[in-house]
This record gives sequence, structure tokens and C-alpha cells, in this order.
Amino acid sequence: YRFMPAEEADKLFAELKDQPVAPTDSIPQLFTTERPNVILIILESFSSKLMETLGGESNVAINMDQFGREGVLFTHFFANSFRTDRGLAAIISGYPAQPTTSIMKYPKKTHWPSIPGSLKKAGYDLQYYYGGDADFTNMRSYLIQAGIDNIVSDKDFPLSERLSKWGAHDHVVFNRLLDDLKQHTPQKPFMKILQTSSSHEPFEVPFRRLENPRLNAFAYADSCAGDFVRQFKETPLWKNTVIVLVPDHLGAYPQDIDNLTVDRYRIPLIFIGGAVKEPRQIGTYGSQIDIAATLLGQLGLPHEEFIFSKNMLNPNSPHFGFFTFPNAFGMMTPENEVVFNCESNSIVSDEGTHKGENLPKAKAYLQKLYDDLAKR
Repeated sequence: YRFMPAEEADKLFAELKDQPVAPTDSIPQLFTTERPNVILIILESFSSKLMETLGGESNVAINMDQFGREGVLFTHFFANSFRTDRGLAAIISGYPAQPTTSIMKYPKKTHWPSIPGSLKKAGYDLQYYYGGDADFTNMRSYLIQAGIDNIVSDKDFPLSERLSKWGAHDHVVFNRLLDDLKQHTPQKPFMKILQTSSSHEPFEVPFRRLENPRLNAFAYADSCAGDFVRQFKETPLWKNTVIVLVPDHLGAYPQDIDNLTVDRYRIPLIFIGGAVKEPRQIGTYGSQIDIAATLLGQLGLPHEEFIFSKNMLNPNSPHFGFFTFPNAFGMMTPENEVVFNCESNSIVSDEGTHKGENLPKAKAYLQKLYDDLAKR
């Protein structure tokens, strides 16, 4: 993706990076402590359209709606891609998804910083829970490089509990995490990452509340997260824990949504837990790659290594969402939402009060992403 001379791309990209906090600016503190435990729940295929609090369906993700009311809800948040492997790299490493490849499949290139790696340096214990195959799309290799060497996956559950196409159903995985926390009381701060899988085709789940099988699968995954939080609240760990809920990408609902529309990438980001100070909504634009700088900023940990990640609470930084799809990309700000098709070299959509403003920025951003990929 060579859109412009390198010097021009450098100049535009410099304006799109996280900026130092100005002496006159203060960043709001969302947590009651600087070293909370962190539980990151990555929700398969969830979208803003499943949440009434974000203008979507009612009576589907009723627990996520409740979390959005009682925690910190980011109301203009976007996925960086359309697939799990891209989404994981964006969430865990703050690294943007690419239109033409999945960087997770190239271990030599994934020696990036990561949220788990940063927390490990700060003394955190790490563990990953997934009911499916941890070797799918080279995931295990990537997670180990990110600092996680304790991975619970499908083969760690008995055959009697591996009853879905993808392995163990979500309630089984959540119960395993809860049991581990209760039986082995952590002696130091921890980060646990749990990746769900049941809200994925074929949408066969041990749960029946809604007629639409897709919506019912999401309602099931939502109920599993809700049950976990309710039970975790009863433990002494709750008061010093932050739970981060974010989807890996939007998928399956709305059905047949156009891949080259901004709505295809609107997802929730929620912080809840006993260590969250108070409920609030944050309307700043951001995407999965910004979780790293935002979370580490709250923990008082350095995040300069995450060159694409921006602290969404830093008023001095630029705030935008960015996504890629095979041979296409989009950039979203309050003033302009643009989607560009590289194959046809044409603008798919250009909306807002400052039409056209984001196109050169997004082109420079993608060009610099491939510059970075090339030198890794």
C-alpha cells in the first residue's frame, strides 16, 4: 500500500500517534487502585447491535446492557478487523489488523509488546482460557510470545465437556476460570484472559431463550458472562479486580451486513469490577488497538512501545477508529467516517461534517503499518 511519498506518510502518521500528556491536562482515573487484577473477556462475534444501551436489540445481551450501566462504557468503539486472529493481535498487542494477511501466522514478525507482557514485567501472573483449539491460526505460538505460557484449551477439558463444534461451551470455560480462582487464591496480581466461542456458527448452544438461533447463541454467551460476574462478585477478589469485556470482531448479527460499512465494526468496550470507581459513559472514538495504551495508562505503566495504540483518556491524543478488510479500510472520527476500497481505488462512503478529511490520514496510517510489517 504505497499511497504517497514516505515523508508525507511520516508527517501524517506523527499526528495520528499517541501524544504526551500536556502538563495542563489531567487524565481521569477510572480505577480505585493502580494495580488491580485484570480479567479480559474476549467475546466471540459480539456487536453493538446486540445491546440496547448502544442502540441495538433489547432483550438479547441483557447482562452486557447491565454491565454497560454499572461500569465504564465506551460508546464509539470499533473492531479493527473481521476475524478472530486479527482481533486478538489488535486487543492483546495493540497492533492493527492488515487487509491482506494475518500477522499471527508469522511468528518471526510478532515480537511485539503486549498487554500481558507489560503486566508480567510489573509482577502479574498470566493465564489464558479458551474452550477451543489453541493452535488454530498459530494462536498458541502468538500467546507464548506475548508472555502467556499457561494456556488452558480444549484438551484440558474432559471429552464429556467438549460438546460443541469448537470444543467446550462457554459456561464450562467460565466455570473452570472461577474454580481455579477459588481453589488457588492468587498471591500476586493476575491477568486472566478468557476467550469465548459459543456465539459462532453453527449456533448450537445448551440454552433456549430466543427463537432466532443466532440471537439465542449470543444470549447464551451473555448469560455465561453474567453468571460468571455474579459468582465472582461473591469472592474477596472482586473488590480489587477490573473486568474488561470486548468482542474479537462483529460477526453473525446483524446477518448479511455489508463488510464495507462502518456499522460492520461497531462493538462495545466495557470496564466493570470492584476496582472500577463509578459508572460512566465515554464517547471518545477508539478501536481495539487503543485498549493497550488506555489500560496501561490507567495502571501507570509505560506504553510508548505500542506505536499504534492511543490512550483514549488523553485529551491531547488524536481519537479515531480504524479497520481493515481484504483490500479495504476505514477511519472514523466524529467529523468524518470514510471507507475506501483499494481494489477499485474508490471511496465506498464518506460521511460527516468534514468529508474527505480522514482519507489521506487513513492512507498514511496503512502505509506506515506496512512499513512496520516489512522491517519486523
